[in-house]
Amino acid sequence: MIGERLKQARTVAGFTTRELAEKAGVSAMAISKYERGETTPSSRVLMDLSKALEVRVEYFFRQAEISLERMSYRKHRDMPPKEERKILANVRDQIERWLELESFLKTPWSTPFKAPDKLPDRVTDLNQLEDVAITVREAWDLGLNPIPDLIDTFEERGIIVITTPFDAGQKFDGFSAKANDKPVIVINETAYGDRQRFTLAHELGHLLLKDRLPRGLDEEIACNRFAGAFLVPKPYVLKALGKRRTWLEPQELMLLKHEWGLSMGGWTYRARDLGVLPQIHMSGMWKLFREHGWDKKEPDPQYRREEIRLFKQLVYRALAEDLISESKAAELRGMTMMQLHACRKMECEDATAH
Repeated sequence: MIGERLKQARTVAGFTTRELAEKAGVSAMAISKYERGETTPSSRVLMDLSKALEVRVEYFFRQAEISLERMSYRKHRDMPPKEERKILANVRDQIERWLELESFLKTPWSTPFKAPDKLPDRVTDLNQLEDVAITVREAWDLGLNPIPDLIDTFEERGIIVITTPFDAGQKFDGFSAKANDKPVIVINETAYGDRQRFTLAHELGHLLLKDRLPRGLDEEIACNRFAGAFLVPKPYVLKALGKRRTWLEPQELMLLKHEWGLSMGGWTYRARDLGVLPQIHMSGMWKLFREHGWDKKEPDPQYRREEIRLFKQLVYRALAEDLISESKAAELRGMTMMQLHACRKMECEDATAH
């Protein structure tokens, strides 16, 4: 058990066995033996390892087995395998903490996730996804207006949302999976808010459309179309843009972006998909985007990032109800006891974030 936990923590930290050995003051051979389960580190070495890896000692004894299944990635094809392993290890750690916290709670933290009953058994055409998105919104009582907080919305419907830090440009956006039969969506913590929201909606598409698409319909393209339709339903695209345009003003797109949380580029695709902006004029729009570098980074101000609040709130609730100890709360939050004490007194750098 300790060996598997050690390897996972080392992968999350991005260390080689030699680098961890140097930080912990042991040999690389010893690290390898610990990870293979051939020897067990002493309590002193375990303390040194926890300090080097910035985890609490309790982490090495956490009993949680996570199986990630039906994974659907939004990543660039040249994302380094080492970085992919690092992301997966980080995600596994966070899911383990979620499930452990869940085991302490007296009541469920949400209703179980299920696809709306009125979804069609088969989706044979991309245009059909416009109605599918509206069906999901209606089933979730969201109406057709902008959704201010997607993470909160998804968590209320039983989806575990994980944010993971990744600073390698645009090589990773997120993925969806089932963890011990629970739906999970992972997004890049460092991406701008509009990109995070599109990833969240895209991955929701994977969770809902799996097994509903015919072989000839590309699932990634279908999930992109669903994401746009879910974020900005067809009636409101036509209301905002009209039925036929030859040009969309950048300032117009910026204002719509901050109203709906869909990128400027995303709005051009909505306009094209719904026949508002013909392809020839769409090409002209994207020529302008590339000339200004907006295909890589859209103009400031950027849309605010999504935030996870439920997990943090539940940790403090469990602590207040004496369901967990301070030590367990610190471990679940991934912080030191000193940091936890500061946050409990509302004296940490950002009390809501921590």
